[in-house]
Amino acid sequence: MDYLCFRTLCCKGPPPPRAEYDVVCIGLTGSGKTSLLSRLCNEATDNISPTTGFSIKAVPFQNAILNVKELGGADSIKKYWSRYYQGSQGVVFVLDSASSDEDLEVARNELHSALQHPQLCTLPFLILANHQDKPAARSVQEESIRGRSERGDGLTSERASEPPHLSIRYQRGVMMMDRSVQALWSADDA
Repeated sequence: MDYLCFRTLCCKGPPPPRAEYDVVCIGLTGSGKTSLLSRLCNEATDNISPTTGFSIKAVPFQNAILNVKELGGADSIKKYWSRYYQGSQGVVFVLDSASSDEDLEVARNELHSALQHPQLCTLPFLILANHQDKPAARSVQEESIRGRSERGDGLTSERASEPPHLSIRYQRGVMMMDRSVQALWSADDA
């Protein structure tokens, strides 16, 4: 009887491996990419400095691990973003919801460039409107539409030629854009 109890408690074997996905995280400087990833990895967020180049973090979820490659958002680094897109299975685009209209326009242009890039155009996108705790923060609807139609010239779509299978959902300050039948994550898991 003792042997049976021992086997039951100690010999379960290793847990089944979790699926791993490679995700690229982009956004302008100061949008909060590093802070977001540090929080998701339960790391300290007191002494965060801007990312120069890139960093990679493994973000564990219950059923999967996201290997997130965070790319710095400085102008001197943005021009190299496309060199890090290969092999990505999803995109997280972080924007500062409390930034100026000019910075939001720059973010919109960078988002459209990413949406149209051949290595990213078929991947699921998570667009995260960060800094929602700031007084000047805009809601996701304000940032995505700002008086424009969703299929018009807002943040979510620049041209009417946007693929018909693009679906947009809003939840808790997060705009989800699913470009594939099976998204790698959902807003409920975030």
